[in-house]
Formats: sequence, C-alpha cells, structure tokens
Amino acid sequence: MVPFAGWEMPVQYSSIIEEHVAVRTHAGIFDVSHMGEIVVKGPKSRDFLEFLTCNIVSALVDGQVQYNAVLNEAGGLVDDVTIYRISADNYFVCSNASNYESVFTHFKKYQTADVEIENESDRWHQIALQGPAAAGLFEKTTGVDCSDIGYFRFRDIEFQGALLRISRTGYTGEDGFEIYSDRESGVRLWNLLLEAGVSHGLKPCGLGARDTLRLEALYPLYGHELSAEWSPVESGIGWIVKEKTPPYLGYDRIMREKREGSAFKHVPFSLLEPGVPRAEYSAYAAGAAEPAGVVLSGAYSPSLKIGIGVARLPAALAAPETEFEIEIRGRRLKARVHKGAFVKGGAGRK
Repeated sequence: MVPFAGWEMPVQYSSIIEEHVAVRTHAGIFDVSHMGEIVVKGPKSRDFLEFLTCNIVSALVDGQVQYNAVLNEAGGLVDDVTIYRISADNYFVCSNASNYESVFTHFKKYQTADVEIENESDRWHQIALQGPAAAGLFEKTTGVDCSDIGYFRFRDIEFQGALLRISRTGYTGEDGFEIYSDRESGVRLWNLLLEAGVSHGLKPCGLGARDTLRLEALYPLYGHELSAEWSPVESGIGWIVKEKTPPYLGYDRIMREKREGSAFKHVPFSLLEPGVPRAEYSAYAAGAAEPAGVVLSGAYSPSLKIGIGVARLPAALAAPETEFEIEIRGRRLKARVHKGAFVKGGAGRK
C-alpha cells in the first residue's frame, strides 16, 4: 500500500506481471474509487462545458461518454476527463484523483447563474472490471446483460436496490466496464465479482498493473504526459482538439499548434536494447552531448517483454522510426520512436 492523491492504494495484490497478464487474457478488477465525480447541470451546462474543454460537448447524445480535456487560461490542462451526458442539461464528469478538486475549483471560477456544479466525489464508489472475460463475468455475477452498452456509452440500472451507473470506456486497452455506485453497494459488488470470477482467472489489480496496461495502450497520465503547462496538442491528445465558436480557453495557442505543430511532442518509444526506462531519464539525439528531451513514463512491457515508454522530444526527433538514446544508470541505450499503441486490446471491438 502506498499514499496516492490522498488515498492509500495497493501497488499490487499478487504481482504486477500476474495482474497485467490476467487483464490481457481473462479479467482484472480495480478499485478506482479515488477518481473524482462532478455533476454539471442547468440550462447553460452544455455551453459552460464547451467553453472550458476542447472537444465538442454538443456532439454527445444521452447515454454517451466523451473523452475531453479541461483547459486553463494558457491552453494547458487542468485535467483530462470523461464527460457523461445524462440529458441535454445534466452532465456527469469523471476526473483524476489528484485533480478533481482543481477541476471543481476551476468550474466554480467560471460558474454562471444558469449552471449548477456539485462535487460528488465522496459519494461515489467505482470499480473497473477489465479484460476479455469482463462482460461475461459481470452478467454471471449480477444477471445483468450489458452487451447493448456500446463503447463510450453508459446505462443506469438497479441492482439489489441500489443505482449502478455502468460505462464501457476503460483505461487498459481491453474491453470492460466502470461501475459507479454508493460505497456500501460497491464493496458488496466487489466481493461478489471476486467470488464469482476467481475460478475464471479474475484477479484484483493494483496501481502497478494499471500503469503498465495504460502505457501499453498509450493512454496518458496526468503528471506524466499531461500537465498545466502543456497543451493537448503537444501532449499527444490533439485528436480531441476541435474548432469551436465561441472559442474555449487557450483557443488561439491550441489551434495554432494544431495547424503548425508544436516545438515538442510526446511520443511513444521502445528500447532496442535490454533495459527499463523510467520517468525523468534523459533522452539524447544520437551521439549528442546534451539532453534533447526527457522520459515522461517508462516501464517493462509484460506483453512485449521489452522496455517501453513515452518521451518529450523536439519535433525534429519525434517522427515514427526515429532513433535516439536514453541514459539509464550511466549508459546510453538505443531507442526508437513507435507509432501508435504498443498493444491493441479488445476495447471498442464489441
């Protein structure tokens, strides 16, 4: 157990590799109750969210979830979030554990009379059930068929007298569900799922496997690939940056970088030699004396059995297949810029 954003969180229950492999091949269960939940509602709630985010909130329909980013005045990120449209004037925003108070404060700063904002983070328990066997295990345990919940969609159901909000987004690259509930119901469901799933390869998973899984799937993490200083374009999530009228916070900078490119880019890489890259290791152009960039996230990939990561590099070094060097314990190891996710799991294929 380690302190994490004000919570005590498990790094692992058995081993990081065992838990990682379970999610890729069968299923894993994560307690992610540390995530934040903020409700934004009222007749101007959609316009409010449009002004503070770079993706198009008006494109959502009821029951749909959208990956988005909350922006600060300089065009950096307050946080990356998922936005659930309950109705045209009612939205449920899931934020990272380390940032939900910052997001709530930022929202309150721009709140208008037509918008209500509630920080409900203490109310919600959240379980993430991930892996190719997740859907079958959930139906076996609860009797609820979720096959009609599409990718980045959600549905509210009643189970044993409690409301469950079930979405299908994931942070591992595999198919799976996020299950929101009150705390008592969440603990009960956690135990039911484990009891039913242990004979089917289900394993409880901690922060370690969560990090290696999300890195293989190339999902960014705030404090590593994302920050208050870096725009969504240089952070590698420029695909959610859209043109809007009226413009959102930081619009001019973000759209300029979208059109012209940014001086630095956050790119995936794999090592060409044995080694494990870690955050804050220096990156060099081949043979250069001074660092050109830095590793933002790095790990041993249990799926590929090589060192992988994401580095912040000058645009000149950021093209796919470009080779560069990373200093690991006093040695320069060869690395190559990778294109796209390292592992493509089952997410979005159902």
